[in-house]
Formats: sequence, C-alpha cells, structure tokens
Amino acid sequence: MGISLRCGSKDPAKVGTLKVQRQGAAQNSPAFDFPSPRLTPSHIDAPRHSCSALLASGVVGATLLALIALGHDGRRIAQLAVLAAPPVLWLLWPLHSARLRRWRTALVWLWVMGFGLDAVVRAYLLDTYQAAPDSAMVLGAAANTNARESAEYLRMHWRSAVVWSAALVAAGGVAGLFARHGAVAPRARRPFWVRSLLLILLAACVAYVSKPWRRLHPVVFWTQWSQSLHDQRTAWAGQEKTRDAQRAQARQVAPVFSREGPSTVVLVITDSINRDNMGLYGYGRPTTPRLQAHKAQEGDRMAVLHNAWSVDASTLPALRNMFHFGQPENERPPHLLALARAAGYKVWWISNHDDLAIEQQHARHADVVDMVNRTPGRASASLDGEILDCVQEAFADTSTDRKLIVVHLMGAHPHYSLRFPENANPFDDSVDAVENGLVKDGRSAWVRHFRQEYDAALLYHDFVVSELLQQTRSTGKPDDYRAWMYLSDHGQEVGHGSDRAGHSPATASGYRIPAVVWRNREPLPTGAATQQPFRADWAGWSLMDLLGIRWSGQKAERNVLDDRYEWRAPEIPVAVESFSR
Repeated sequence: MGISLRCGSKDPAKVGTLKVQRQGAAQNSPAFDFPSPRLTPSHIDAPRHSCSALLASGVVGATLLALIALGHDGRRIAQLAVLAAPPVLWLLWPLHSARLRRWRTALVWLWVMGFGLDAVVRAYLLDTYQAAPDSAMVLGAAANTNARESAEYLRMHWRSAVVWSAALVAAGGVAGLFARHGAVAPRARRPFWVRSLLLILLAACVAYVSKPWRRLHPVVFWTQWSQSLHDQRTAWAGQEKTRDAQRAQARQVAPVFSREGPSTVVLVITDSINRDNMGLYGYGRPTTPRLQAHKAQEGDRMAVLHNAWSVDASTLPALRNMFHFGQPENERPPHLLALARAAGYKVWWISNHDDLAIEQQHARHADVVDMVNRTPGRASASLDGEILDCVQEAFADTSTDRKLIVVHLMGAHPHYSLRFPENANPFDDSVDAVENGLVKDGRSAWVRHFRQEYDAALLYHDFVVSELLQQTRSTGKPDDYRAWMYLSDHGQEVGHGSDRAGHSPATASGYRIPAVVWRNREPLPTGAATQQPFRADWAGWSLMDLLGIRWSGQKAERNVLDDRYEWRAPEIPVAVESFSR
C-alpha cells in the first residue's frame, strides 16, 4: 500500500487530497480516495500572517515609544506608553474584513501621529527653551502673539523646526508602512492567545480611568491647553487693569522711604517647609547646619521666630495674604510690591516656580521678572540652586541704590525626591532616633521613606537659603543697609500628626512654618521676644519695617519687630493646642 500527498495544485479544492491505492497483482483494482479536510490559503498563510502582525505591532510600538521618549522623561514615559498601547495591541487582533483592516491601518497611523506631534512639539520646546508647553512662558508667548510675530518666529527658528518635523514625518512613514500588516483572521476558531488580547486591551484602557494619567493624553492635554490659552487672554485683560489700579492706589497712599543711603532687602519665600523638620528649630536630624552656623555668627542680628504659623495650607491664598497684609479683599488692601515701587525701590522677582496665577497676581508687579523654572507642576525637577546666579546679578545691578529682591523657591514642594540632587540623601535607610520615633508612633514604611526624602530636601534647601543669606551679608559696602527675611508659604505633613505625607489642611503640620529675619543694623528681637507667635499673613508689616517705608496705613501692632506688637490668633480649620509652641 502506498500513500502519497498531492500538494501544489492550483485548484484549492484539490489541495491535500489523500489517495490510497492498493498495489499488487491486480492492476485494475479500484483506488480508494479519502478526502482530507480542506486547507484554505488562510490556513496555510496563518503562521506567516501571525509573524507579520507581531513584527508590525513591535515596530509601531517601538516607534511610538521613541516618539514619547523625545518629549517626556521619567515615569511619564511609562504612563504615556500605557495610554498609547491599545491601538498597537489592536494590530495583533485578527480581522477578516479587508475594509476593517484598512480602517485599522488609518486609525493606528492617526494615533501614532497624534502622540508623535505632541512629543515633537514638547521636544522642540524643551530643546529650544527648556520649557514645557503648559509653562507660563509658553502659554504667555502663545497668548501674546499674532500672525506677523509667528511668521518672524518661524523665520528665526526654521532649521530647528525642520529637524523636528522631519523626525515626525519619518516616524509617520514607518508607522504607516507597518500598520498595514496587522493580523488577518483565519476561518477557523481564533487561538487562545489571540482571544486573550482582549484582556490586555482592557488592562491598558484602565489607565484612562485615572485623571492624572488621562490628562497626559495628547487629545486631552492639548484641548485643555487651548482652554488655558483662552483663559490666559481673558485673565490678562482683567489682571493688567487690576495691577494698574493697585499701582495707582499705592501712589495715592504716598509711601515714604525713611532711611538714608543705599538699601537692599531680600525676601525669600519657600514652599512646603515644616519647621519641625529643621535642626534650627531643634529637630533630631542635621537638616540645617549652615543656617545654624549663620545664627551662631550673627547673634542678635539674626532672629529665629520659633512659633511661626501660616494661616493657609496652600500657596495661592498664602501669597495673596502675605502681599496684601492679611487683609480681606473687600477692604481693598494695597499690594506690598506696588507700595515698594511707589517708595522708590526697584523690585526683582526671581522664581523657581512656574505658576501663571502667581506670575500675574504678584510677580508682574516687579520691575524685573526672572522665572527660572519653565516646567509647571509637581513633576518639575528644577533645583532651587538654579536661582543663585540670577540673585547675584540683581545684587550687581548698579542702576539703583534701593533694591527689593523677592526670591520664590520650590523648597520641599512634593515630590520630595525632586528637591535635592541625585544621590544626595544622607538619611536614606538610616536607623536613628527619628526613625525609631516614627516606628514607635506606628508610621508606615512608605511615610518613613517620605520623611527621609523630605529631610534630604531640607538639607539641600539649607544650602540654598544659606547662600542667599551669605550673598545678602556680603553685598555692597559695609555701611550700606541690608536686610533679609525668610519664611514658608505653608507647612507639610510628613508623619507628624498622622500616617500620611503631603499638603495637609486638616492637621497643624500644614500650618507650622519657619520664619527668620536678619539685618546688619539695629538688633533684632531676642530671647522671649522670639518666642512670640508669628503669622505669615502679617509678614508684610514686618517687611515694610525692614524696607524703611512709612505710610498712612501702618499697623505697628502687627509688626513682630516692633515693641508694640500684639499677637492675635488666626482662624484656621484645625484645632491648635497652643500657637506658642
């Protein structure tokens, strides 16, 4: 008996017919043909299509990932990769209809180009301006431009634009070429691994439930960006009028400079610093060695206010209160920076923050605005040390002998790990009295880890703040008047009163802040005087004293540097046992 398999027939119906013939003496014996299952081209080409689909998905996925990496860094690359995954995985899902496959190709290509355009624009802005598209600088420039300025801008930067556009076109060509080779459905039942793609697709889509992830999607991000641009233009129309009115109001108040000779005053406002974590205030870890050294050298020329409090647990209301003397809006209080300018001071605003509201409400009152950081939000990794050169340039300015330099730092604004240089955490995994105390209080491992990062951020912060103080101490002639004030906008909870870390309007730690004053003339309060409670919303009254400005609206009882100071407890939404500790 012989068995032969006939392959290669042009007639698909005859392919694979198995013929069994009896061989022997009787050559005329009938042949027995047993028809095999019909193997269609789909069956034969299934392995080839599967490999082609895997290759297509891999190349398109790699292209998308490369584009995402151009415009993002850190964990955002992973977040965007997850958001971009569903259409890439769709290429592995077999489709029988040729029309559906064409639609899939088009949609996958559009998806890649959407993510690619987002990434290329971000990469271009990062490369050219070290700025994110939602930074105040970019939003401000876009909101304040017109067709003629845009054309001039393109003529100036066309080479860079061409390079990044070429990268996008190349990526689009690769994606379009391979997206056509998505999986084709066989007539037989789909294998289990193909059907399991549904679960993978569903898992990838879960990312869209999370708002912080979802808002990174190009469609969502750029829709919101367009709205921000509109809001920016609308706000400018009103905010510029508000600033003009505040400057006019300051001129009407007619503040007077009451000190002879040159005067330089530095106001350092930091973010999210809790005094309980500062060695200067008795903390168990050496987080402020440089400030403590300054205090030892300066004696009664440097006052550490031991019981300082913010009345707000977030930045915007804290700064609003600080620059408007803690007075409600319905009383139309003047703006401190407008008063300083009206008294003859040249004002600088040097910031490591990128916050459009702060820039419009406060920074734009200054004569010189230097926004060092152009990446908004918590993910900004701009270190506060970046502002030191800018401050030195302000000190070196010879156009005036009256200077008010406002420095706005990131401090320990979450995320804490971004607030100090890489590999600069001496408290990492240290087992000391602080760690043991946290364990005793039942704090979780993740809160203890955040405490270590927070303390490392304060150690780096101590370096920056001390450098600013040293610059102030050493600038100008020895007899020139110089003063320096440092405080935080609000505090931070890092396992002090509860097992959590971050902004905390519901615990006292969200309001406990440091406040330090230095000046080279006239002794500052010492001893019991520095134990008096201090309110950050009253800081403006003390700063006007340091500036040597007199005006009709002065309230000596709110100036902590004045002998007539009278403490009044603020109304904050948490119970505080005592404001005197």
